[in-house]
Amino acid sequence: MASTGNTYNPAEIEPRWQQYWSDPENGGRFFKATENKEGEPYYILDMFPYPSGAGLHLGHIENYTATDTLKRFKIAQGHNVLHPMGWDAFGLPTEQYAIKTGEKPEKVTAENVATYKRQLARAGFVYDWSREVNTTDPGYFRWTQWIFLKLFKAGLAYVDAKPVWYCPELGTVLANEEVLNTSQGPRSERGNFPVERRPLRQWVLRITEYADKLLDGLDDLDWPDSTKRLQANWIGKSTGAEVTFEVDGHEDSLTVFTTRPDTLFGATYMVVAPEHPLVEKITSDEQREAVTAYIEKAKSKSDLERAELSKEKSGEPTGAFAINPVNGKRIPIWVADYVLITYGTGAIMAVPAHDERDFEFAKKFGLEITQVIFPEDGTDELHEAYTGDGKLGNSDILDGLNVADAKVKITAKLESENRGKEAVNYKLRDWLFSRQRYWGEPFPIVWIKEADYAKLSDAVKATGPTEPVRCEMEGETWVAVPLPEEQLPLELPEVESYAPSGDGQSPLANAGEWLQVALNPETGEIVSREEGNDSAINGLRETNTMPQWAGSCWYYLRYLDPNNTSAPISHEIEQYWGMPKWYVGGAEHAVLHLLYARFWHRFLYDQGVLTTKEPFTKLFHQGIILGEDGEKMSKSRGNVASPDDVIDNYGSDALRMFIMFLGPLEAMKPWNPQGIEGIARFLKKLWREFAGDDNGAESKVASDAEDSAETIKILHQTIKKVTEDYEALSFNTAISQMMICINHLGKIEKVSRQSAEAFLQLLAPLAPHIAEELWSRLGNNDSILASGWPKFDASKLVEDTVKLMVQINGKLRGELEIGKDTPKDEVLATAKALDKILPHLDGKNIVKEIYVPGRIVNLVVK
Repeated sequence: MASTGNTYNPAEIEPRWQQYWSDPENGGRFFKATENKEGEPYYILDMFPYPSGAGLHLGHIENYTATDTLKRFKIAQGHNVLHPMGWDAFGLPTEQYAIKTGEKPEKVTAENVATYKRQLARAGFVYDWSREVNTTDPGYFRWTQWIFLKLFKAGLAYVDAKPVWYCPELGTVLANEEVLNTSQGPRSERGNFPVERRPLRQWVLRITEYADKLLDGLDDLDWPDSTKRLQANWIGKSTGAEVTFEVDGHEDSLTVFTTRPDTLFGATYMVVAPEHPLVEKITSDEQREAVTAYIEKAKSKSDLERAELSKEKSGEPTGAFAINPVNGKRIPIWVADYVLITYGTGAIMAVPAHDERDFEFAKKFGLEITQVIFPEDGTDELHEAYTGDGKLGNSDILDGLNVADAKVKITAKLESENRGKEAVNYKLRDWLFSRQRYWGEPFPIVWIKEADYAKLSDAVKATGPTEPVRCEMEGETWVAVPLPEEQLPLELPEVESYAPSGDGQSPLANAGEWLQVALNPETGEIVSREEGNDSAINGLRETNTMPQWAGSCWYYLRYLDPNNTSAPISHEIEQYWGMPKWYVGGAEHAVLHLLYARFWHRFLYDQGVLTTKEPFTKLFHQGIILGEDGEKMSKSRGNVASPDDVIDNYGSDALRMFIMFLGPLEAMKPWNPQGIEGIARFLKKLWREFAGDDNGAESKVASDAEDSAETIKILHQTIKKVTEDYEALSFNTAISQMMICINHLGKIEKVSRQSAEAFLQLLAPLAPHIAEELWSRLGNNDSILASGWPKFDASKLVEDTVKLMVQINGKLRGELEIGKDTPKDEVLATAKALDKILPHLDGKNIVKEIYVPGRIVNLVVK
């Protein structure tokens, strides 16, 4: 396989080795993962990419170099490594491109995937493509739909008309996290288009049912602490009490959740969210115009903007009053946007003396502030909200109690009076699981009218949840019926236009033949309207599609068992490979993707589909590669660096090593194109030392060379350091150590073939092309991957000599290297005979000889 020229030419070397690795009969055999292969199974997983038209960027290269290096390292160690690749290919960008160009999304997706594959191969990344998954492949999304039906059957999927962020330009609903707060108002993260609040019919998944399991499961995960904290905060479990406040003059009441029932005597007003269902009913005629205007204004703000502590507080009194259940006081009810309908009950009791937001609000609007918690030093003058601990006061039966005891006492009293109870609350909201677009997984659901639902057989009804899912459409009640599993996958129809409909519905709402179906009431199957089939029920397919998150929730499982046609994955295969030993991907997915995947995985475990409770037990977030200007790379800033351009100029080995050498893998690092020159020089020097060059340099590698003790010591230091660093994904320090080793080889005349080969084995995971080429030039016929991993010998690092400082009257005059077990008399005699010491002894008497073993010899002379 080796070339015959002596010039290091990546453009000539690298394509040949890439071709060799792609050949399953040659280098490709090392990357083929099968269950009957020798070696301990080792599963490495990348967060799979969205195949955009822009192709790979440097962030991809960083991520995939790290895992490709780890893979090659583990293969060399003898593991049976599974390191697959696939495509998160449904989603908005492809659909937007299809709308603009008329190109079919599946054609655009296939072209983008082909580009990614070419770029991946060019960077030296090798995958077992027999395990490739693509979320848009019917053979894959058949099982995504199957999982949805499991959730549906379990009562974890329902339909609701929710006020959601809708982007008219994109034609779809956006999650809160996909909406930006800008000076122009809320806008879409993708495209920066205006968004608005709309009530739309949505599929929702009850992820809240799994809140405790998702929270408790974090304890068993080897994840960055920051990521676990983010998930815990997102779930947001808090314990406290639900308290009921009667609304004066109305039969209605307001229930609040509070973690501080001990402060009830300090509740001097209430606040309800603008979306609270009671606002319209309790608002007085005098306040209705102002409240209505305020609610309209609040619709243009995102939840994130509304919840900001630093924002200017705003609100309007409703004109209604609530009755504080612990003291009977009438307290005003306000509407304010800092209260969210998505948290708790959408209403709060405001205790301005002990809550920062309530304090600011009360100060701005002149509302009563009553202190009920007093610090131990007796301070009772409030200049700001007091949020510390202390004793209760101004609280009747709670006076003198500490906070903890007061919570218990007041909660028990409320419960005994049927005015409240102990409660647990979560910030986590149910998962909005539908989008009004074409390019996504179709829901395997048919809607039929309520009257027709009664005609279904019991067997068909049993395929749905105990409580049927209903919704109102066109003034009638419709019921959701699942497709039989035998009719999966449900594929997307051909449509004339991919543009969203004007009323917020998906383009599928215009797909007449696909949309309008007939249902066999005995089997639930979709049937044709043939003669003699008069009992068939008319129905409508669901026109929403699943969000992009759906396909990415379980792809890591399908990699293990990609050709299974009877289940998403078999227990036997799952138990053989286990879950990923490493999951590497960006910290931007710390909450949503990871939380959603954990939810689906735990649900499938509860259903008996899986034998493991958690999908990703070990997680690593690579840092972001910034532009030269220190800003995030983007086309608009003009600071994007192309991997293809770098490979054109320096080769992929140089790119791989440099991007790993920029700094710790987890750190944020600016791209510095000048810095790659150093890595390029390192590779050229390696080539020169091991292969010579056309300028007359000869290879230093000789089969009969005997390595010096220093060479052996440095080599084994390198084996030890690189092995440990690869295990920890500390590639930058592994490269530093290899540079030290090569610098040493540059100072000696010859190096043994054994030591040269050991060094190449260490380098091969990071710079596989040059390593394979030099390995071949040293006379090896098989891939370097077949040679195993060099063994570290601790005995080679034991120092046989020590270096001593030799002093005259306490001043350093020379140094001495001598065997560490040399007798004292011999050490002193050798020190006195040093060329640098003799002049200082000439004509003088040694009056004292001091020897500190391993450190100094000090001769005192007169």
